[in-house]
Amino acid sequence: MAFIYRLLRVTLAVTLMLAGFITLFLMYYKSFPSPKCHPHPAHIGRRTKQGNFSITSVVTKKPNPAETQQKDKPILLLWFWPENKKFDFQDCKRLFQIDSCHLTDDRSLYSTAHGVLVFHRAIQDDLSNLPTSPRPRFQRWIWFNMDSPTNMRKIEGIQGLFNLTLSYRKDADIHVRWRLTLKRNTDEDFVLPKKERLLCLIVDGDNLLTKSAERYKYYEELIKHIKVDVFHRSSAELLKAENYFLTISSCKFYLSFEDPVHRDYITETFNGPLAAGTVPIVMGPPRTNYEDFAPGTSFIHVNDFPHAAALAEFLLSLDKDNETYMRYFNWRQFFTATRHPVEGSHEFAHAICQACHHMGMNSVYRVVPDVYKWFLQGSY
Repeated sequence: MAFIYRLLRVTLAVTLMLAGFITLFLMYYKSFPSPKCHPHPAHIGRRTKQGNFSITSVVTKKPNPAETQQKDKPILLLWFWPENKKFDFQDCKRLFQIDSCHLTDDRSLYSTAHGVLVFHRAIQDDLSNLPTSPRPRFQRWIWFNMDSPTNMRKIEGIQGLFNLTLSYRKDADIHVRWRLTLKRNTDEDFVLPKKERLLCLIVDGDNLLTKSAERYKYYEELIKHIKVDVFHRSSAELLKAENYFLTISSCKFYLSFEDPVHRDYITETFNGPLAAGTVPIVMGPPRTNYEDFAPGTSFIHVNDFPHAAALAEFLLSLDKDNETYMRYFNWRQFFTATRHPVEGSHEFAHAICQACHHMGMNSVYRVVPDVYKWFLQGSY
């Protein structure tokens, strides 16, 4: 009897366990959605036929990398077009390979702009054409000035308005300069362009005669001893970049005379002959300042000679000594010079695009206590 009793207990226990297992299985099975009732897709696209079947392709909108990247870029608002010289903002990428910010002139974006670029020369004396809305805490104002201290108009009240400086000055936050770049292939030999003239100069109208007495006086003395071929920048042919550089490249030497003499004030008149394959004859800051931006053997400084007659004599001797003349291009083994745009509409494009590059690469925020004190100190 005891054996039978134990057997019944075991049988009952097994039966109860089996019943519980079946109950749990049925509950789990019923929790599955019916195979005949699939949920509808969120986005239904086009139907395509394959044989006797219609296949519905589910189309989901993929994020556009370009749009995502554009949203991530800082906004740089150009408050004034410098001298109303407008260009396509896409030229920053096309001409200078700069695409690190969203450039705009839409003032309605002021409150969301990360930076506001303000051209100094366009500011009114009473500051009435500057933004009047409160400045967002994250926003940086950039002082944009390419004039030398001699030619710059001083405007009261702007001394402490700016966070960054954009200028030709080497110590500016955003330094605008046509720099020499290292060559990728140093095995490439420099080929000297065909030379048809000895010494040349391209002028804007009559500015050689009116802007700088020192420059004109030196020029007048120089032409007593050597011929200078003068071309006018306003001529239809020289308005084209190819003709501009072709004209310079046809000369052995080019007069790169700056108007005022100030530290770092070295303009495209110096970059042009370097890029064209011509030796610049420079007048401007001291030789050591030029050597901050180019090898000392790439140019000839008027200060290296006691007077214009000595310079003319030296140039005439180089005209007959090709071996010595070619030494002025030894730097070309390691560096290249970039041709700058010469179209009037692109006069300020490089500077504006450099500001865009800085905004995309840097997040430095500071205050310039006095832009005039910084700009005028040590400017010669």
